[in-house]
Amino acid sequence: MTLASTDFTNRLSQLCEEYRQNNGFTHEDYTTYNVKRGLRNPDGTGVMAGLTRICNVHGFLVDDGVKIPDEGKLTYRGIDVNDIIDACISENRFGYEETAWLLMFGKLPTREQLEMLKYFLAEARDLPENFAEDMILKAPSRDIMNKLARSVLAMYSFDDNPDDNSLENIVRQSISLIACLPTIMTYAYQVKRRHFENKSMYFHPIDKSLSTSESILHALRPDCHFTDSEAKLLDLCMILHAEHGGGNNSTFTTRVLSSSGTDTYSAISAAIGSLKGPRHGGANIKVKHMMDELLANIKDLTDEEEIADYLGKIITKDAGDGSGLIYGFGHAIYTLSDPRAKILKKNAKKLSAEKGMTDIYEFYKRVEKLVPSVFENVKGSKKVICANVDFYSGFVYDMLGIESDLFTPLFAVSRIAGWCAHRIEEITYGGRIIRPAYRSMVKPTGYVPLDERTAD
Repeated sequence: MTLASTDFTNRLSQLCEEYRQNNGFTHEDYTTYNVKRGLRNPDGTGVMAGLTRICNVHGFLVDDGVKIPDEGKLTYRGIDVNDIIDACISENRFGYEETAWLLMFGKLPTREQLEMLKYFLAEARDLPENFAEDMILKAPSRDIMNKLARSVLAMYSFDDNPDDNSLENIVRQSISLIACLPTIMTYAYQVKRRHFENKSMYFHPIDKSLSTSESILHALRPDCHFTDSEAKLLDLCMILHAEHGGGNNSTFTTRVLSSSGTDTYSAISAAIGSLKGPRHGGANIKVKHMMDELLANIKDLTDEEEIADYLGKIITKDAGDGSGLIYGFGHAIYTLSDPRAKILKKNAKKLSAEKGMTDIYEFYKRVEKLVPSVFENVKGSKKVICANVDFYSGFVYDMLGIESDLFTPLFAVSRIAGWCAHRIEEITYGGRIIRPAYRSMVKPTGYVPLDERTAD
């Protein structure tokens, strides 16, 4: 009997039932022992696990222990992300590279510093010799996130000094990973297309004169062509996804691994694995699937009653993926609004007109408007709920001609700037391995000799 045999498959149900009989907790168990599930307090706020100067995420106020909804605000090193976006738009320039500098070093770069970082990123964008052939072409992956994680881990073998956790070495590694992760993503995408979808793959020479967002579109387009507005909208998305505080799952993963003293490649690879999850970065794909279903089943995209009716069916599990969730809404911190969603919504309008997708844009707006009232009507919940960044990001990527396979990977190639900033901060100032406690619920029991055991 092998692990792939039918006999073993049939036995799996027995193994799982054995597990269920000997394990499990009740909700009362967590309450009795004051366990902070998900490292969150009973009021939904996060357990304080550290200090950071990198980012602040504001979504509510607390007055006498009562959580009061408030407009969302996201600041990078104390600077409102809206101000960063507005400056880049008014000056008609790209901003992701500037944002990466700000996050890692703590202050906006001078013109000379910014040009220096752009130069370093351009020089490091190409992959090490034979890396693409050995790590990507010879081992295609159906999921690009897994390929990103594997490839980042493999970069360890191509680094002459991988385990040195000095500030100088981690900064060098960080710049290298910020530069080459988009290249790994686009290569992995091309190989996936060829191997699993029987489509042509194409690898364009790297143009060192391009910004990060331009390089991505240059690599993804068969003819390398893209418009300036397309590249700048992708750049905007990357700025918004670059960082979101130390408590989000993937960034906390980076800090947990970094606190152990492990190498940069292990920490960032683990963060990518975290971001892949549908409860984290993978949610943007769920939004895409949900919206595609709505567009396919709603006859009149302007009929709010029909839209609300279908949203209600999703909540009651009569439609959608059966989870009862409306993806792209709600957040652990944001209540009245997610500033990232507001910025994406505002800046997607112009491109939707250029792409002839204004009707779809207006449909997204109607869904956003209706979801809170549908939740209240169907579930009787008065909880304040808003659209989050995942709701509009997929629509933007659709307009840019980017396939859903790349939605979460694009999140990763943006967020790596924040991950690296938090790794640097944790290694430099953390000082202790992160080790929360788990209460044991096991009662003492005696050892039973093998021949005396029964399966019960």
